[in-house]
Amino acid sequence: MKTNGLEHIANAFSQARTHGRAALMPYYTLGFPDAARSLSVLESIACSGADLIELGIPFSDPLADGPTIQHSTQVALEQGASLERCLTWVAQLRQRGVRQPLMLMGYINPILAFGVQRFVEAADHAGADGFIVPDLPPEEAGELEAACFARQLALVFLAAPTSTPDRLSLIAAHTTGFLYLVSLTGVTGARRDLSQDLASFTQRARAATRTPLAIGFGVSTPAQARTVGQLAEGVIIGSALIDSVAHADDPAAAAAAFVSQMANSLIGH
Repeated sequence: MKTNGLEHIANAFSQARTHGRAALMPYYTLGFPDAARSLSVLESIACSGADLIELGIPFSDPLADGPTIQHSTQVALEQGASLERCLTWVAQLRQRGVRQPLMLMGYINPILAFGVQRFVEAADHAGADGFIVPDLPPEEAGELEAACFARQLALVFLAAPTSTPDRLSLIAAHTTGFLYLVSLTGVTGARRDLSQDLASFTQRARAATRTPLAIGFGVSTPAQARTVGQLAEGVIIGSALIDSVAHADDPAAAAAAFVSQMANSLIGH
């Protein structure tokens, strides 16, 4: 029997835990720097130590994203990326043998334009396991939540360090698959230092839910990944990965080297 998205994600976290480490979850923008190289990069990520993979859906107004991901999004859009093409690329990744859980991360407007029910059905058919929608609060997520529940796909919500206890409890009650902890206030992007309040924020989140916690935004070095991996069940890395690819003559090889280094940093921690 086919594993559903929620089971697939739970299994990935469980496998990482069995090996005594956090799960590594790279983020990469679909269609960057073009369709063919994007798929090659993602294949190499899958072969280099990723436990789950976040696939960024390009959007013209990515409010939560910093300069690196904004640039990758713009390039992908100029190359013809669209929500429909992204779903085709998910199916192609599955056809190429990528087995990790695939999380589609995108903004709500393209999903509404596509049709919520149609989007969830098409994503499920393509092989996606769940969704992260940064600009969708739980109070407005009813239709998407119902569609995900019907197909047992994850709908992951984000919590920020500024979230009040009540807000954190609300977000934790709605998130499925894992809870995405934004490590700092502001947009995505590599940072020199992690927030000094990250440990206490993670403790507050852990008190609110039994769902695995994954930390993203600003994680960019093996040392930072190791630190985050000691706090949470998942480590999300995006901008630093895209930076390594953007400046490489061989994007797939650069992605493989980067992800392998990050994966090695989590072993034994």
